[in-house]
Amino acid sequence: MSKPSPNADRTNWSIVYENAEPIHIRDPVAEALTVLEPGAPFVITYADVLKVAGHSCPTASGAYRIAQLGLDALYPDGHPVRGDIEVIAGGPKTDPTYGVTSRIISYVTGAAEDDGFGGLAGSYGDRRDLLAFDGFDPASSDPTFRFRRTDTDETVEVAYHVSDIPDGGSAMGYLQRILDGSASDDQRDAFGEAWHGRIRIILTDDSLFTVETVPTE
Repeated sequence: MSKPSPNADRTNWSIVYENAEPIHIRDPVAEALTVLEPGAPFVITYADVLKVAGHSCPTASGAYRIAQLGLDALYPDGHPVRGDIEVIAGGPKTDPTYGVTSRIISYVTGAAEDDGFGGLAGSYGDRRDLLAFDGFDPASSDPTFRFRRTDTDETVEVAYHVSDIPDGGSAMGYLQRILDGSASDDQRDAFGEAWHGRIRIILTDDSLFTVETVPTE
């Protein structure tokens, strides 16, 4: 039997989220270093986020959608630009939801705390101090993030209504059997269909999110 190429992608691509629209975002540093042509964006897919998170779940898919919807609202007529986007979380970094969600949003937007990319000569493309936590009081307990354009000061707020996600039904109960190795193939398949069915809904159902413009102070 021939060995697979060491560069082969062994991801289980039977799990495909065809309806997840990609995120397009410009990166001036990548353009300056000739990684991208001037004005051409990076294309970030949900598959990219899966590799960052290591798995697909309501938090990872919700973070992807929070970033996508926030950037779409903030840049209705063009591509968002890394280095010009401040991200403000409505809760603490130590909160399990806000912490994990912020990592994915940071991956997409480039926004970081003081340990982020400091830019090229003269701080060109500096992304430090563009990610903050506990920056405002959300109207509800839903995970909520604000996105601000540093060039115009326009700000939008995205809330993720986690409690409205379908529960997936009885097949969700097979997870423990999968973890301890006692699940049958049928149970594993049923769980997978239920689990990833929920993720597909998160990735396509805008009603799970509220996007609002925040008045400029």
